Amino acid sequence: SAIREIFKSLVDPEIIAFAAGNPNPLSFPAEEFKRIAADILEHDAIAALQYGITEGYAPLRRLVAERNRAKFGIGRDFDDTIIVSGGQQGIELTCKAFCNEGDVVLCEDPSFIGALNSFRSCGATPIGVPLTDSGIDPDALDEAAERTGAKLLYIIPNFQNPAGSCTPAETRRRIYEVALRRGLIILEDDPYGELRFSGENIPSIKSIDTEGIVVYCSSFSKLLSSGLRVGHVTAPKKILEKITVAKQSEDVHTNCLAQMLVYRYITECDFEAHIEKIRAIYAKKSALMLSALDREMPEGVTFTRPEGGLFVWCTIPERIDLSDFVSRALARKVAVVPGTAFMPDGGLPSHSFRMTYATPTDEQITRGIAILGEILRELLAE
Repeated sequence: SAIREIFKSLVDPEIIAFAAGNPNPLSFPAEEFKRIAADILEHDAIAALQYGITEGYAPLRRLVAERNRAKFGIGRDFDDTIIVSGGQQGIELTCKAFCNEGDVVLCEDPSFIGALNSFRSCGATPIGVPLTDSGIDPDALDEAAERTGAKLLYIIPNFQNPAGSCTPAETRRRIYEVALRRGLIILEDDPYGELRFSGENIPSIKSIDTEGIVVYCSSFSKLLSSGLRVGHVTAPKKILEKITVAKQSEDVHTNCLAQMLVYRYITECDFEAHIEKIRAIYAKKSALMLSALDREMPEGVTFTRPEGGLFVWCTIPERIDLSDFVSRALARKVAVVPGTAFMPDGGLPSHSFRMTYATPTDEQITRGIAILGEILRELLAE
């Protein structure tokens, strides 16, 4: 697959890796983790190294639930919270809990490739609802739900992957109303919500969930460490019971030492100041990439202007073959992800590609965008 070849190429140190979805290494609090891990292994090694309960390390579960409710209005009396092995597992377990082979999962088009692969691996069929700058159209969602008989709606309202867009509050409310009317469970994936660096915060769909139809999934991958694989799911207790049973058959429980590290970091260090530091990093890098795109892209190329998250979504003129463009870029040591990777129906053509500003250096961002602009001008002239 072209996608596999692109990601294999990222081990080449000469590649400008706009294709990755990794957080910036400056967001990893390595020194604090070193100190905390040493203390845990000296004073609480048995708890860190022994089996744990499937639902997660109890102090971290309570902390996440309390923080979600106090800061974001997430969680009601009928809800509970469990810890999972990264947000990806939360997505996959939710699909396992709800979907049988042949069931339909509605999602944004384009959508996160990891979620699409999870749905397919469970035997479900992802069906896309076209994504606009204002999120998916609730009327189009209503029509798709009626037509397909879907059970589940997967949505990334904050700084969507891959598009970088943010669904407005009113659209979120209308999406919730459609889901309630059509009997859809909403799987709200929110790994980027705390990475807003401009604009106003928008309440999550879960925060308006009075009827217990929203499963809220997030993680510490973009806030502390992607390698720790610590995520969390908040959902009605009856739903979490099913998700917990599914998790028991996968990994028994999330890594105990990693959970304890996250808990100790949040309770002992200045977590909010750390998040502000990450926002500042991405604000600077996003501005640099958008400035380079404004300067280098030929007429007819459009791109999103994210207010947070990690990604920019670029669309090229239809007369340019996307695979040819991506191949030429890779030959010149610039890797982007073609939009075909993010399409629920992988057979449809795409004229868009995803880039990240999170991990490339400032010099790589400037040089890489200049190379992409040059390639596009060459293709337009042919």
